Amino acid sequence: MSDMPLVSIIVPIYNVEKYLQRCIDSLFAQTYVNIEIVLVDDGSADRSLSICKKNAKQDERVRVFSKTNGGVADTRNFGVSVARGQWISFVDPDDYVDPDYIEYLYGILVKSNATMSICQHRNVYKNGKIQTNLYEGPAVLDSHTAVKRLLYDDQIDTSVWAKLYPAWVFKKIHFPKGRLFEDIAATYKTFLASDSIAVGSEAKYSYPFRYNSIVNDQFSLHKLDLIDMTEQMACEVKKVYPDLQIASQRRVLYAYISTLNQMQNVDGYQEIREQLISKIKELRKPVLEDHKAPIRDKVAICLIGFSYPIYRKAWKIYLKIKKGEEVSA
Repeated sequence: MSDMPLVSIIVPIYNVEKYLQRCIDSLFAQTYVNIEIVLVDDGSADRSLSICKKNAKQDERVRVFSKTNGGVADTRNFGVSVARGQWISFVDPDDYVDPDYIEYLYGILVKSNATMSICQHRNVYKNGKIQTNLYEGPAVLDSHTAVKRLLYDDQIDTSVWAKLYPAWVFKKIHFPKGRLFEDIAATYKTFLASDSIAVGSEAKYSYPFRYNSIVNDQFSLHKLDLIDMTEQMACEVKKVYPDLQIASQRRVLYAYISTLNQMQNVDGYQEIREQLISKIKELRKPVLEDHKAPIRDKVAICLIGFSYPIYRKAWKIYLKIKKGEEVSA
């Protein structure tokens, strides 16, 4: 065990009885055995806590904590505060990982002597379609390059999962309590705190894509947190790396488009919708001229600028295709 430092796998839990056992089973199956599984229940009203306790009786590596509901950011922070490992990884309770998830992350980290590591993930859809995000590029990135790729959504994203972090990084980095999209507020800071980041080409993390998740469910004013979190990230990044100003603006623009997309099937909020469209038009010029900006962004920007109703129809068709539904003429 001396050459296998303890890894804490933190699972924030809230009303996920339907998916939780699958997640825990995938953690029990880890080939890297020196782990502790930190299950933090955030005041669930279903059987989630009892499922946690049952599994704790079966494996001494499981540690169960129950707290008053405070949201996923608060739950992640709590998990970090009780973690005993030298390394930390997060797994969401409705996701699952490959048996060699930790072994792979730790292996590429040690091989490259990096500060932290990342693996790829696969989106799993209800229709059985699996989309694997394959990484192309250097196996080791410096902080600047990693942040740049994140800003361009270039095979590195803001999700806190599918990564292995040194525990010390969370002494100064915390998830913002009570806010949605808390990953965005923390992940880029771990990149800024790292000398180097090992990026693996293989997918070891499975993300079942559900349209009722935080990212995909009905719009509420809390969804505006996406814009706030992204603008804060852009502001901080530009202070450290001024040359990433356009890349930061691209990411902010993406947040506005994504928020607008979440309002597609919602009545009301017309003033907010108009403000979002106005802001997209205001920010679009340097992004349209940036050859590194994704084509999908440029198409969306142009359609929104030309006619929002046309863009709305195009977005609905895109969603149907992505969900594997038949598109009517």
